Amino acid sequence: MATIDEELAQLEKDIRQLKIEYDQFFGGGRKRPPTEIEWRIELIIKRYAERGGELKFGQRFRYNNLTQTYAKYKDIFRKKMQQKEEGKVQRHFGAAAKAIEAERAKAAAAGAAAKPEASVPTAFRMVCSEPERETDKVDQLYQAFQQATQQTGGSVKQSRESFNEFLRRFFLLVLFFSAVLLRKIAAVIHT
Repeated sequence: MATIDEELAQLEKDIRQLKIEYDQFFGGGRKRPPTEIEWRIELIIKRYAERGGELKFGQRFRYNNLTQTYAKYKDIFRKKMQQKEEGKVQRHFGAAAKAIEAERAKAAAAGAAAKPEASVPTAFRMVCSEPERETDKVDQLYQAFQQATQQTGGSVKQSRESFNEFLRRFFLLVLFFSAVLLRKIAAVIHT
């Protein structure tokens, strides 16, 4: 079993590591916050909060400093996490990046003023149960797909034959999953 001084040293290392990993998380280098280290730190803090009488004066002083440091970091991390979740993350750009952003904004404003209203993408809805027989609806769907590709600046050139093959496979997939879902519902009803 580790001594109190060794556990306090480990607590100090964990707090430093927690700060590093949270900085990586907020910087975009990690996908998830470091909850495992946070859990370890809180476990040690709770253990010594209950056993405070066992600590010598110097150990208690060190423990209190570490818990205050952890509380300060935890408050900072909580505020940053709240900003991130609310989408209020402030980004600090250098002078060159600010100039580029200003140019882009000016060009976008000039482009919007010079261009007539661009065609706004519209939603397309179609009901089709048998694509092989309802070719006029499939034609409408293909035209809407081509138009949406052009409006978004896409470079996908899909032939009519490959589009028909895609639809055929899509309908088979939908039919398969519908049958699976119906079987599951029937099994639940009969039990």
